Amino acid sequence: PSTLMLVAMALVVVVVFGLLLGWIGSVKGGATDSAILVTTTFAVGTPSFVAAVLLQGLFAVNLGWFPSSGAGEGFGDMLWHLTLPAVALALYLIGMLARVTRSAMLEALDSEHVTVARSRGVPEHQVIRRHVFRNALGTVLTTGGLIVSTLLVCTILVETAFSIGGIGQLLELSTTTKDFPTVQAISLIIVALFMIVNLIVDLILPLVDPRITLGSRRSSA
Repeated sequence: PSTLMLVAMALVVVVVFGLLLGWIGSVKGGATDSAILVTTTFAVGTPSFVAAVLLQGLFAVNLGWFPSSGAGEGFGDMLWHLTLPAVALALYLIGMLARVTRSAMLEALDSEHVTVARSRGVPEHQVIRRHVFRNALGTVLTTGGLIVSTLLVCTILVETAFSIGGIGQLLELSTTTKDFPTVQAISLIIVALFMIVNLIVDLILPLVDPRITLGSRRSSA
């Protein structure tokens, strides 16, 4: 349960801040875009275990705002305990998703249908939401499997740093003690989750971008 909670919290943080930063960077441009690029570069270059140590030292040890270890008991207590681990786990992926979103939206902004929509007097916020972001969403969704797999792998380092009794820490302990059946079982669980996420993404993509379905029909015809 603690691992699922940690991954879910980190995934929410990644999706919210990654999409928001990518959206703002592509739409605003200028100094705002440059600042977001610098920030996301720093985030991408910071490994999860380094982010865990920095956040733990600043917000748990020095400021005392969050616990430095453990997963807590009960939903509210778990949210409080897992906030720092979730941020440490999500930091790298926020930068990656923001860059992917920004690139996809900038490419969509140069499309002909966006120029036509603007020439017909469609409000800018509707152009961005309907014609730019929606077309970029297909590219963003394809990174969903990579994001979830990275969260599952990096949770080993984060759970060890924050002493969270989850699957990641169990895998690290099983590897150290050469408990191969447990290592195999956890590896199968991670692979199964990765396959399920990729299947869900493949099922959602045609709903987001109908061109995928039309293209496959034309190819089969």
